[in-house]
Amino acid sequence: MKKITIIIPNYNGLQFLPPCLNALSSQTCQDFEILVVDNGSADGSVEWLREHEIPALLLSENTGFSGAANAGLRAVRTPYVILLNNDTEAAPLYVEKLLKAIERSPRIFSVSPKMLQMYHRELMDDAGDMYSIMGWAYQRGVGQEAERYDRPCHIFSACAGAAIYRREVFGRIGYFDEMHFAYLEDIDVGYRAKIEGYYNRYCPEAVVYHVGSGTSGSRYNPFKVRLAARNNVYLNYKNMPPLQLLINSVPILAGVAAKYVFFRKIGFGREYLAGVWEGIRTARKTKRVMYRPENLGNYLAIQWELILGAVIYVWEFSRRQMLKIKKMS
Repeated sequence: MKKITIIIPNYNGLQFLPPCLNALSSQTCQDFEILVVDNGSADGSVEWLREHEIPALLLSENTGFSGAANAGLRAVRTPYVILLNNDTEAAPLYVEKLLKAIERSPRIFSVSPKMLQMYHRELMDDAGDMYSIMGWAYQRGVGQEAERYDRPCHIFSACAGAAIYRREVFGRIGYFDEMHFAYLEDIDVGYRAKIEGYYNRYCPEAVVYHVGSGTSGSRYNPFKVRLAARNNVYLNYKNMPPLQLLINSVPILAGVAAKYVFFRKIGFGREYLAGVWEGIRTARKTKRVMYRPENLGNYLAIQWELILGAVIYVWEFSRRQMLKIKKMS
């Protein structure tokens, strides 16, 4: 049996599938199987997959990223899985380096690669995902010079667009939350793993090139803004025990206010508030992580990471603003 299954969720992404799969055929490590999970595509993807005899799980409707990922995870038996966006092209050492990184410790749940922008390959797309006490999730390094992110390190969670996961851990912490549909589901599952004492790593030697928003079509749109705002409420409600949620309530509310100002400025204020309100109304339908005293040390470590995540975000934001000022002067 192979060590890895590469699960590729696909929804109307026929244009991306050939280069994505061609890049996988050039990997230095071929200890993997491929499974495309099609989310009810209507663009010829299903016919193309059948014609080229690509192993595929064909769903009748669009279940979102979470639903497709879960369908794939439940269908495979390999020790590790890589979740890979269809709008990516992996460098030849990608699989080999991810496998070596996750095998370094049984406490590693996931490893995120160095994701570079497909059309500006000197710039970062993602160096692992971070979360903050203000309830802000953000991509580490996005838009910055790639050479600044050449060191492996701990991250809050891996970006599910190209990460490797230890499959057996999903049986302990649960699969991706399908109420999320899409957006922040990877931070949610990484959060749950951390509560159980696992950790997530960044591996810069594993490189993948990413188009970005290949399915949703743009960085910001009404659908994405509303879902991300709603899922942000789920993320906090599910994973923080009541006391931690109470302690963090002031910075979380400040974060909501700041985000509203930002989205209102770019024309999505109404969608953002609608998402927050939907999250508040439906949060109780989600499955909360039950607090267990033996995990207190993990919660304290997470709380420190949330504080540190805010500090890093503010520092990086200030740095980018200073660079803009220098370029203008």
